[in-house]
This record gives sequence, structure tokens and C-alpha cells, in this order.
Amino acid sequence: MGAPRKATVKLNVTAAETLFREYYARLCHYAFQFTADAELARDIAQESFVSYLARQAEVSTHPSAVRNFLYSSVRNACLNTLRHNKVIEKFVQEQAAGAPETETAAINAIIRTEVLAAIHQALESLPEECGRIVRMGYIDGLKNQEIARMLNISVNTVKTQKRRGLQLLRLRLPPETYMLVAYVLMS
Repeated sequence: MGAPRKATVKLNVTAAETLFREYYARLCHYAFQFTADAELARDIAQESFVSYLARQAEVSTHPSAVRNFLYSSVRNACLNTLRHNKVIEKFVQEQAAGAPETETAAINAIIRTEVLAAIHQALESLPEECGRIVRMGYIDGLKNQEIARMLNISVNTVKTQKRRGLQLLRLRLPPETYMLVAYVLMS
């Protein structure tokens, strides 16, 4: 039983080799007309044979059916490749057009993060009560009267603590950082 099976495989390999020799150059030329890329055309032609061999049982053995299958496979693969290349080209163009905007947004996000980190670190360096009042007034946006009522202290104490907090921040931070912190806190 082993011998007939080998003979059948041998016959299929021989038929595939014959088919490949007969159509490969034609299919490469056909694919090249779509792609204008010789290497890509060769790859597509080879893939059409692989596709045919994988689906050989589904395709009629008539020479016209085999030829039509191979040419259709090449045409479809070429069209899919061209569509894919257009999508890639469009994506690259969109990225190139949006790159400065994206880069600027990324830089702004880094600056914002660094400023907020500096603010929180600076606020942590303030005395506890002073830091709490500065946070409530400048970060939470509470009015002096609200802070005074919540902490059960006078409005003048709130004003004094806020002023003292800003003075301490000015002394503890480098001038450029203080300017950023003051800008963020005051706005």
C-alpha cells in the first residue's frame, strides 16, 4: 500500500512543477503590471501557486480552470497589496502632517506634569497649617471666608497664611520655577 501512495504524491509534485514552469513567468509579468515591483510580483506569483496547491481539491482539474484560478489569485493579491499600500501611505501622510501638533502636545503635557510635581513638592515643604490654607485657597479654589469658616479661624489669618505661603515658596524655589508655580496658583 505504501508504493501507490508515493507514486500519487510523486505524480502531484511533477504536475505542480510542470504547472509552475508553464505559468510562473506569465504570472510574474501579470503581477508586475499592477505593482511595478519585480520582487513583489515574484512573491505574489509564488503565493498564487501556494494558494492553488492548498485549494487544489476545490478547483477543477481542467487547464482553463487552473489558469483562471492562478490569474485571479494574482490579480486579487495585487489589488489587496495596492489597497494596503494606499492605507499605509495615507497613514504616513497623516502622521507627518500631525507630527508637530502631536509633539507639541507631548511637550506641553511634560511641562504641565513637571510644574504640577514642583507645586506639590513645594506645598509639602510649607508648614502644615500654611500648606493646608494655600492648597484650599489656590488649588481647591475656596474663598478666604470659606477657608476661615471651615478651619474656624479669622479671614485675616487666612490672608496672612496665604501671603506667608507664597513668600516661603519664593524663597525655596528657583526663580523660574516660582514664576510657573505662582502663575498656576494665581490662575
